[in-house]
Amino acid sequence: MDLLEQVCVIASPDEKETTRTGGSRYGHEVSRCPADHRGFAFGRWSSPVGPLDRFWQRHRNRPRLHWCPMRKHWVRVGVFGSVGLGSMLWSEKRAEPVPAAERRGGASPYELQLVQVLFRHGARTPLKSIPDILEAQWVPKLLAVPSYTQVNYVVTDLTGAPRPPAPVEDNYRTSTLTGGTYPGQLTTVGMQQLYALGEKLRKRYIDDVPFLMPEFHPAEVYVRSTNIVRTIESAKCLVAGLFHQKQRDVVPILTTEAESEILYPNYHGCKLLKLMSGHRWLESSQLPDIAADLKGIQSALGIAPHQRVDFILIRDDMVARETHGLPCPPVLSNWRTTVEQRAVDMICHIYEPSKRQSLQLCVGPLLHILLGNMEDKVQRAPSLQDRKLFLYSVHDTTLMPCLMALGIFDRKWPPYAAEITMELHQHRVTKEAFVKVSYIGQDQLIPGCSGVYCPLKEFKEAMSAYSLTSDHYRSLCNQTPED
Repeated sequence: MDLLEQVCVIASPDEKETTRTGGSRYGHEVSRCPADHRGFAFGRWSSPVGPLDRFWQRHRNRPRLHWCPMRKHWVRVGVFGSVGLGSMLWSEKRAEPVPAAERRGGASPYELQLVQVLFRHGARTPLKSIPDILEAQWVPKLLAVPSYTQVNYVVTDLTGAPRPPAPVEDNYRTSTLTGGTYPGQLTTVGMQQLYALGEKLRKRYIDDVPFLMPEFHPAEVYVRSTNIVRTIESAKCLVAGLFHQKQRDVVPILTTEAESEILYPNYHGCKLLKLMSGHRWLESSQLPDIAADLKGIQSALGIAPHQRVDFILIRDDMVARETHGLPCPPVLSNWRTTVEQRAVDMICHIYEPSKRQSLQLCVGPLLHILLGNMEDKVQRAPSLQDRKLFLYSVHDTTLMPCLMALGIFDRKWPPYAAEITMELHQHRVTKEAFVKVSYIGQDQLIPGCSGVYCPLKEFKEAMSAYSLTSDHYRSLCNQTPED
């Protein structure tokens, strides 16, 4: 679930309208959004609607840069023995070179055992439009489903029973955007983005390295999603791209009820997280620098002072328009960098990553599951005998606290279809287990790890500050901040 879907309930329980944010596929800044633009804007270049498929084929491997401006300052601090401190600091480590044998195309000393991918859903309609400005037309044709993204799938709960109720999705259906569509819906562009991500994974794990079978097999691939239509559809599109619609059986997409969801920070299901974060959400727009910039952009856009607006709401609508080539107020281009910066500033204040317990409650149970999957594979647990790939369809509000806990958050909002990949390897000679983490295709050096290929023992130690068992999580959630 995305940030405003969660915290607006905290700030105003009776207010049903919520907002969330988005980003471009490649993470580049979009320099402008002219009113007469009719293409799909991605970074500093765009593609008209017609040849979009050829566009993806040509540019899907375009390199991305995500270096943190504060890197030199924070990296030195993180090496003083405290893994927890290093993980709390917002920095992205430059990718270390892969082993020479791999660069030369020779045999790697590491044999791939298991892959886990956390990916953000694709582009979608905004949750709420910026008030008092020209509204974009979110017409139904923007949600057309490409035939090549279709697979035969079924949505169930975690036990295989029918899909549970989806109150978040039901809430979307209570309002309609200008143009006739519901808020928060995956668009054609978003479907194509996830199909492209699936093709990228296919190249990596089927074409380049014959790790997966070329068709979907439920014993080999596990798919879990939050119980929201855009993440479910995103998972379906990724599987279509990964296996080119070839499947041995129906694709099960597992989900769970909202109260017990751990694939995003669950303010509804965790009382302590709600108490800890509620006031910080209210404070975030009132911090002096943020408040001054918010006043300035409201004046520039002609937004009435009484309107409830913040930088996360503005960024959400702005990026959604840019991604779909819909008109933005021309003045907004002058504020784009400020909007991006202040939205992230708000997130950092809300999640409070300098406090271990905040990140524990946000993603601790999810990290425990990821570590458990790797440990089970190393121990050759019967339940994972054939399992090679775990896919988790999540949100930007999942990826950001995960990146913070990993110590690699670059203070940039994760774009649509951004992914964190965790690979489990075994050294061919020593048989030792190693973990390699990448973010949007860039290998990462995790604080506390001796290399990009991180010994599993070191990786588990680095994550021990944040990982929570389900019992520990429930126990903490029932406490109060004073306990």
